[in-house]
Amino acid sequence: MEAVAGTGGVRTTCPYCGVGCGVVATPAPDGSVIIEGDAEHPANFGRLCSKGSALGTTLSTDERLLFPTVSGRRATWDEALDLVANRFAAAIASHGPDSVAFYVSGQLLTEDYYVANKLMKGFIGSGNIDTNSRLCMSSSVAGHRRAFGSDTVPGTYEDLELADLVVLVGSNLAWCHPVIYQRIAAAKALRPSMKVVLVDPRRTMTADIADLHLAIAPDGDVALFAGLLAHLDRVGAADAAYIDAHTRDYEEALKATSAASGEEIATASGLDAADIAVFYSLFAATEKVVTVYSQGVNQSVTGTDKVNAIINCHLATGRIGRPGMGPFSVTGQPNAMGGREVGGMANMLAAHMAIEEPADRALVQRFWQSPTIAERPGLKAVDLFRAVSERRIQALWIMGTNPVDSLPDADAVREGLAACPFVVVSDVVSNTDTLPFADVALPAAAWGEKDGTVTNSERRISRQRPFMPAAGEAKPDWWIIAEVAKRMGFADAFAFSGPADVFDEHARLSAEGNDGARDFDIGGLAGQSVEGYERMAPVQWPARARSSSPEEATIGQSLDTRFFGAGGFFHPDGKARFIPLAVPKPVKAPAAYPFVLNTGRVRDHWHTMTRTGLSARLSAHMAEPFAELHPDDAAGLGIAEADIVRVASEHGEVLVRCLVTDRQRRGSVFVPMHWTDQFAGKGRVDAAVSPAVDPFSGQPGLKQTHARVSRYDAAWHGFAVTRERPAALAPDYFALARTLGGWRIELADREADCDWTGLARHVLGCGPERDLIAYRDDGAGLHRFACFDGERLAGALWIARGPVAVSRLWAASQLAGERHEPRDRVRLLAGRGGADRPDPGAIVCSCFSVGVNDIARAVLDTNCLSVEAVGAALKAGTNCGSCRSEIKGIIDGARIRHTA
Repeated sequence: MEAVAGTGGVRTTCPYCGVGCGVVATPAPDGSVIIEGDAEHPANFGRLCSKGSALGTTLSTDERLLFPTVSGRRATWDEALDLVANRFAAAIASHGPDSVAFYVSGQLLTEDYYVANKLMKGFIGSGNIDTNSRLCMSSSVAGHRRAFGSDTVPGTYEDLELADLVVLVGSNLAWCHPVIYQRIAAAKALRPSMKVVLVDPRRTMTADIADLHLAIAPDGDVALFAGLLAHLDRVGAADAAYIDAHTRDYEEALKATSAASGEEIATASGLDAADIAVFYSLFAATEKVVTVYSQGVNQSVTGTDKVNAIINCHLATGRIGRPGMGPFSVTGQPNAMGGREVGGMANMLAAHMAIEEPADRALVQRFWQSPTIAERPGLKAVDLFRAVSERRIQALWIMGTNPVDSLPDADAVREGLAACPFVVVSDVVSNTDTLPFADVALPAAAWGEKDGTVTNSERRISRQRPFMPAAGEAKPDWWIIAEVAKRMGFADAFAFSGPADVFDEHARLSAEGNDGARDFDIGGLAGQSVEGYERMAPVQWPARARSSSPEEATIGQSLDTRFFGAGGFFHPDGKARFIPLAVPKPVKAPAAYPFVLNTGRVRDHWHTMTRTGLSARLSAHMAEPFAELHPDDAAGLGIAEADIVRVASEHGEVLVRCLVTDRQRRGSVFVPMHWTDQFAGKGRVDAAVSPAVDPFSGQPGLKQTHARVSRYDAAWHGFAVTRERPAALAPDYFALARTLGGWRIELADREADCDWTGLARHVLGCGPERDLIAYRDDGAGLHRFACFDGERLAGALWIARGPVAVSRLWAASQLAGERHEPRDRVRLLAGRGGADRPDPGAIVCSCFSVGVNDIARAVLDTNCLSVEAVGAALKAGTNCGSCRSEIKGIIDGARIRHTA
């Protein structure tokens, strides 16, 4: 499995979302890497999304952290590791084990996670290790454990293709898990009778595949599914035999919800009663139902209850753990599941054991032969950083994550890190917003250099394999942690020879004292040789020791790939638990903050853009942070399309571009999560997000902050393209994005009195040795500049009183030219390519740089009336397919305008 015969390609796994797609990476002689989907991997069968397809464009070492630093100066590995070990040991000696903490990441490999958890819980003796996965799926963990007695995802991706009804709840699969979306779309195309229901406040691109879209009110999910439970019982759709044999507390759950009237459910969910009735009838009448849920469910202060409201309905009907049936949590990160398996969360032990259970603690301590074991849960992410702010944490190690941007109330997180006595950051890149707070920075190996395993959303373990040498002095995370452990006096327990050795210990622990008592068991993968580990095929757990030899495993080989079809839950009595949930009352927004702020992902960016921000191709789709507002809300606030708006809460604020769209629910505003101080002036949306958390999971409600929206009265707007990134930008609003040959920059400010020439020289890097040409129309407020280094364009800047009407893609393309004749310079100042170079518009297809105007022209001029026809004419949508839903929307919109 390591290499693809005859090609030089290496089989590995995509580092983005939790789908866990197989990738074949082939290094080319020129130093580039060719990326293809692995046609044999059972997660994707060769499909890749826009991000996965563009992985080869993100492998630059330009912004890598290449060597250790101590207090900002270069240091040796020994110096840095000695200091980390000594400072952690000193804090423990003076303040106890709970005075130190690790904050880790779903970007870590399972082997990295395992070593970190072992050190903190078994040798330091604290539960203070938590992960950024707390922010994305911990409510699913809590809901699973309440219902099943274990953190078990019952089904498989195949169920999505076998189902007759797929219910998508709080999940924009088309953008966030595109390959799963493509699998559902393909299944629906083969079986048009298959139904899809989308439950989401926004009419996302995923809605384009849906037969019914329920534009639910924020946090209306418990009401909707509690009402569904009562309906299923009322119409006789409940499976009495399954309920009696395999569950408990059904009557209590039914009693909790049955008192609510249909009107109360409609009010609490914000839905039309007729639409609710259609959904309920469809669910009740369809045996093969899969309910897929993601961040819209999890990222809520009632997230755990939402999860259990969904699970209750599947337990009541017995539609769980059988082909085409079950609740299905899809994770946001490539190894969130692996982190759960090793216990990389503050309230879990290794191998899905419970930190609260004395017998589990004794088993793990005995297996590790550790001097201690954490006796209680540690601090979960939000509480952990609150403790940092309160100086209760004396030493903090952050691994592979960027909490200054990703945690709620992010400005408070930044202030807390500034006050922490000792901060260590292990990371791949040198320019995150968190890194300036590091007393010690440690360079970690990146994707393509790392060696280990990840587990995807369907419990499938796959290998990430290296296909290039580590950059600079970068080291694997497991090695870094083990070296610190050795220096703290725990050498024997951390004498791992490599990732295969770590994985073997992890697999053996999963089987220790198990015998079917726990869901997670990969004992059949223990005992492999290093060569066997190198060849290990993707395998779904459980993979118990009774299965075939791990070195003889084939792709997809596993036993018992679904859970709970015939019961077998992991509560002591073997029965699942219904969770009684009443229909909650709607929460009224305060007058000062009348909107609900919802955050989430966009199609082509990932987390805080430390990887995708390196790619001009991926940055072309969404080049600046934005807020989506419904047209009625925008009109009421005096806001027009492309205005700059201020979105503020009692915690903080952002300045972003406004997109007016009826895909957005009235009373809500959506702002994406990705932008940081590296790419925008005031785009860190989590600075405005409330730190309120779910009481069971500790997961923050990242989608339900009360906010207000107002127009930012800009005196001028600007757009620039430049070969070199400016050192600093003074305007209130700015956003930078990579483009081929340089950068594109959006600007705006309230200050009308400006030294325009000085601004141009600064933004464009136009020193006295370079030529600056200009066009000014003071009456119209137009100022245009172009800077030349000889005959070569160094950059151009356009200023206007309103949003700048310049063809962005054409302007950026001018950076690729080596010579600009005088007539070209005039055209450049005009900002248009002329009739022979029509403006493609905003990029829709990143793979082939096809814009919205290109597609609209194909519809109107050449009668391309289907996604397939547009693909044949322009290639758009024919590679990764992530843009197909957007193309369909453009076709529909262009046809409506043409016939109006």
